[in-house]
Amino acid sequence: MTYCCGILVRDGLVMIADTRTNAGLDNISTFRKLHVFERPGERVMMLATAGNLSVSQGAVNLLIEGLENPDTHEVETLMTAPGMLQAAQFVGRAVRRSHAIAGEGGEAAGVSFDVSLLFGGQIEGGPLRLFMIYTAGNFIECTQDTPYLQIGEHKYGKPILDRAVGYDADVLDALKIGLISMDSTIRSNLSVGLPIDIALVRRDALRADISTRIDGSDAYFRDLRDSWSRALRAAHMAIPTPPYGGRGG
Repeated sequence: MTYCCGILVRDGLVMIADTRTNAGLDNISTFRKLHVFERPGERVMMLATAGNLSVSQGAVNLLIEGLENPDTHEVETLMTAPGMLQAAQFVGRAVRRSHAIAGEGGEAAGVSFDVSLLFGGQIEGGPLRLFMIYTAGNFIECTQDTPYLQIGEHKYGKPILDRAVGYDADVLDALKIGLISMDSTIRSNLSVGLPIDIALVRRDALRADISTRIDGSDAYFRDLRDSWSRALRAAHMAIPTPPYGGRGG
């Protein structure tokens, strides 16, 4: 399992993904699920994946190597898409193609080849956008009303995003909230774990401002985890004791 989230605010876009692909007492492995595609000054795009690894890996390879356009017979890549909507449609085509290759004969044996992806970024002349793309290649787009999207094991981190993030939030605050959401998921689910990949794009910058990996030795993330735990303890201690006493005989 995995957990990825994308947060789109007025100032920019944040994307966070864990790297755990298997979890067990003696079987833990990692794989990069957050990919950044950029040509600084022209376009920057980020892709996070959850679900069947062979399908998502195959789709990423197709995005890099290209797919033939059935109408023009030209090979298209993410770097040739004229806008983010067309780029999202191209990602959908790559997912469908990879799913068809990887899933041939496998689904009859009960193997799931479903995937979900977060895809966001900006191409020169267009807006900063964030999409969630499904196995069938269809997608939905993030809105100002709910300025985040999640894939994978999302239920543990969702309450924090619901309460704390809004479209007018500073983009670095959005990153902080996203990291708290990730920490809450890691604490509650063994199938999500460090290291974490993060990327941050500021609106109209057309390049990644942050693209890095956080592991267990990262001092800021360790302090964030401890500070959040202390803040939660202080918050619940500050709330008055429930007045619901026992009913006497």
